Amino acid sequence: MITMTIDEMRRVLQSRLKKSRFAHSIGVADTAVKLARRFDIDENKAYIAGLLHDCARQFENDELPDEAVKRGIKIGEIEQKIPLLLHSYIGAMMIKEIYGVDDSEIAQAIWRHTVGGRDMTALDKIIYFADMIEPHRDYPGVEHLRELAKTAALDEMILEGLSESIIFIVHKHSLIHHDTVTARNQLLMRN
Repeated sequence: MITMTIDEMRRVLQSRLKKSRFAHSIGVADTAVKLARRFDIDENKAYIAGLLHDCARQFENDELPDEAVKRGIKIGEIEQKIPLLLHSYIGAMMIKEIYGVDDSEIAQAIWRHTVGGRDMTALDKIIYFADMIEPHRDYPGVEHLRELAKTAALDEMILEGLSESIIFIVHKHSLIHHDTVTARNQLLMRN
């Protein structure tokens, strides 16, 4: 059930996020719709999930653990070291609290948009990938991923996105979330 219009969601989100984060959110929403259309997924759900995927970025990184605890979200070892990851989980709950979105598919796509997860749905994959390639993103390799979004099968596209994410994290000497590894391995095992 969704009780707020998309225009209302946009207005509330815009009032809570920095200008650049709001622009990114609009970019992800628009990109998610294009991907949803290509892969025959519900465009309305894709837009809402893309729009609200970063709604918890209204909080500073040091506020995220307290916000997670307030919502009963378990904070794993990796999230303790990288609290920014908590914004996905908090956002998945905030969509109902603030934006009137009580939809488990949208919530799951938001929950998984940063690190992926086991048995990702098509909507999960679209939001994950839209976040990587939206027009405001500028990093080495993004154009290759954007081209894949036009031509590759959904699983091929996501496998490449997950792989690129892992390579980036390895080069930063940072922790790789087990959900990212699980999502990638699952795709490889299916082929």
